[in-house]
Formats: sequence, structure tokens, C-alpha cells
Amino acid sequence: MRLQTLSEARWIFVVLGLLTLGSLAFHPGVLIFCLLLIGYTFYFFRDPDRVAPADPNVILAAADGVVVEIKEMVEPEVAKVPMKRIAIFLSVFDVHTNRAPVDGRVTYCQHYVGKFLDARHPDATHLNEYQTWAFQNPRGTFVVRQITGAIARRIVGWSKVGDELRKGDRFGMIRFGSRTEVYVPMDCEVTAAIGDKVKGGETIIARFP
Repeated sequence: MRLQTLSEARWIFVVLGLLTLGSLAFHPGVLIFCLLLIGYTFYFFRDPDRVAPADPNVILAAADGVVVEIKEMVEPEVAKVPMKRIAIFLSVFDVHTNRAPVDGRVTYCQHYVGKFLDARHPDATHLNEYQTWAFQNPRGTFVVRQITGAIARRIVGWSKVGDELRKGDRFGMIRFGSRTEVYVPMDCEVTAAIGDKVKGGETIIARFP
């Protein structure tokens, strides 16, 4: 666990630590349950290193999870032109760190409040709380949207507008089950398929022409 992700979990560990101490006065089963929660919290906030492919023509998954949608549509917020959207659902067992899909400069970052529908719900993408990022490089604009879920209630951003990132660099995370969408230009070839299990910063989901 990196210090950056550990800092996001510090209050959870404090609360669980106090509950564990309090559980000593109760049934041993309560203590075991608290220890299991602490173990799961360490597991959830894990943040493994990833090695991004060196190929300059690839676009990477921005999150771990399962590809649940591939759709051609007008990106409504930043580019406002037709793009290909690749949506990834993150379960509570996936790594929740988000990573840049391409090399580029962060040109946009905006947070929006909203609902907390299940991230697999068709309306979650436009009704739930979310944060939108744009990455710009000579080959175009690439948009990533972090979307909360029924359990995920906190979106964390570690980068800021103006930062230069390499593909695979961490820029934020979503806490506890969520959805991450990557918008790529229409001339890119999507190589991922619905149902694919992907790893952020490692799995190729599209290619430049």
C-alpha cells in the first residue's frame, strides 16, 4: 500500500482499530469480525505497481474491472464530439486506483454531485456523482470519468490541471465499487470487448490508427 492510498484509508483504520479494542470486552467472534474488516481494508486499498506497454500507439484501461459497455456517442462535457466510450465496472474486490490511459497533460478536472445508484445501472453514468478528467496530447483529447456507485461515496483526485502524466500514472481513486469510463477519438480501434477483465495502466483497450 502506497502512502497516497494509505492516507485515504487512515480514518477507516482509526475507526476499525477502536472497534477492535472495544470488541475485546465482547464475544471473540466480534473481535474476529473486526480483524477481518481490517484485513479487507488493507486489501481494498492495495495499489500494485504496473508496467505500461511501451507501444506509443496503445490506449490503456484507466481502472481495474470488467468492461460493461462499448458505445459510440457524443462526449457531452469536454470534447462535445462523437467519441467511443469504454465503460469499466469496478467491484469491491478490484483495485480502485485510476490511471492515465495515455501520455498527456491534464487539461480539465471537474467534480459534480449526484445520486449513488448502483454503478451498473444504465442511469448511473449521468445521474450519479462523478468527476471528469481530460488528457490532451498531439493525437487528441481523451476523457476519463470517475463515477460513484451504491457503495462508493468518495472520489479522490491526486492530479491537477496542468500536470503532465505518462500512460499508467496514477491520478486518483474511487472508494468502494464504482464505474470508470474512457472516451477515445472515433478513429481509434477499440480492442477490448464487453466482459473482458482489465487492469488499469496495463491492459490495452484501444489503439491509435
